[in-house]
Amino acid sequence: MAEEVKLFKTWSSTFGLRVVWALKLKGIPYEAIDEDLSNKSALLLQYNPVHKKIPVLVHNGNPISESLVILEYIDETWKQNPILPQDPLHRARERFWAKFNDEKLLPSVWGAFTKEGKDREEAMAATMENLKFVEEELKGKKFFSGEKIGLVDLVFGWLANLISIFEEVTGFNIVGEGYPLLSAWMQEFSELPVIKDTWPPRDKMIIKYQALYDKYHPAK
Repeated sequence: MAEEVKLFKTWSSTFGLRVVWALKLKGIPYEAIDEDLSNKSALLLQYNPVHKKIPVLVHNGNPISESLVILEYIDETWKQNPILPQDPLHRARERFWAKFNDEKLLPSVWGAFTKEGKDREEAMAATMENLKFVEEELKGKKFFSGEKIGLVDLVFGWLANLISIFEEVTGFNIVGEGYPLLSAWMQEFSELPVIKDTWPPRDKMIIKYQALYDKYHPAK
């Protein structure tokens, strides 16, 4: 009996995209269902009644929510092309950096994008500090996980797309000459065959984030 794999996501979500990458790395066929978050489907609310958010992976009728949880589920369910190392210490380090992205780096960048005045200055300073940690983690490596992409690369993958969009919309220089290893990784990651055909249309992303920027920074 063929396995049934469905992924509830949105067209632009970085959290949904990391799950798409994991499924593609594993070579798992799946049905993608793009949600309208302003009018969430009954199925999404049924499969994720607690958070009512995407992404949700549905495997043979069983829903799994939260992108980091989904990534580990995928890796444990389909063993080919592992995205987490076998060594417990290395696995713990990958989980640490994944949490660092979601709890520190991403919020600091979002703060720099949405806030104003002193709050924005503090968010930019936090972003620069967090990016220094990321740069340091790449020393001596091609990818965060070594010679092949793994969990941390998938989680940090949004940097290879959204940073340049944020820079275009805001006029800020976020990742410049001060982060050569990160810049090289962003280029290398974005051009991987399993990655490069999955990016959302850039023109639509610019329109979306310009509208968000204007919302947070209305003309005075």
